[in-house]
Amino acid sequence: MLSTAALRAHLLAARLAGPVATTRERSLRRYRLFAARDPRALIGIEPERDWSFIELLHLMGDRCGVSIDPRLTSGHDVIDPDRTIEALDAFAGRLRAAAVDAVPVLIGTGHPHRLLGFYASLAAALSAAGCCVLTPAQGRCIDITTRFGLRTHHLAYVRGVALVREPGVRAAGSEPGAHTHSPLPVRIALACAAEAGSPLPGLVIGDHGWVCGAGQLGIEAIGLADSDDPAPFVGQAEGRVSVVVPLDDTARSDCYRPLTRYVLNRACLSQ
Repeated sequence: MLSTAALRAHLLAARLAGPVATTRERSLRRYRLFAARDPRALIGIEPERDWSFIELLHLMGDRCGVSIDPRLTSGHDVIDPDRTIEALDAFAGRLRAAAVDAVPVLIGTGHPHRLLGFYASLAAALSAAGCCVLTPAQGRCIDITTRFGLRTHHLAYVRGVALVREPGVRAAGSEPGAHTHSPLPVRIALACAAEAGSPLPGLVIGDHGWVCGAGQLGIEAIGLADSDDPAPFVGQAEGRVSVVVPLDDTARSDCYRPLTRYVLNRACLSQ
């Protein structure tokens, strides 16, 4: 089993925690957008109260370890690796509970080019433990607003993990899916499951809109989030998201493999 010390060293070496690639400017801009209730920053969470920029900065300092000094406006964010490890332990605990109870799970990502391998390993382990890994609304078209305007995507599943693709653009060797923060995919997946009378998940695992959208609908959700995404952490603070792991979500996909081993071992799900 990967020790806590070894995991901490890896987080720092891979820049998943410690000084990360996420810039301070980007994070502060996203906090201001969230405070203004911009849907691009809310990604499915409807805050119960108004969060000011300063309150968000302090929340992210508490949950991620970023500086709470508003005068610090440039450079790179710093995520506390000990907070990452603490959240990974809680994440593993929820996986273990899901496996013990054999609850249906839905897994989805808005970062398939980075995080697909991490989530696919969880899907395989949970399936082997007796959980039904759900795949509702496969192939369903979804219109998502992007920086290029409204684009039609379709919902796909790869190794048990939901993602979206733009029809007609995927070639051999290309990225497995599109990058999106939208909560629409999880909303449509859940709506289709309900309409069909299919099982609903007892746990949603993922990031961005998958976690926020599911949590907003009252389904237990756990996931990963970078320091420039306050929405999942607000969802956690307000009781709608169970666990959020702070880490850089734009590293190479192989950087997340030690996290996979650590989490599955802690959850007693190693295969």
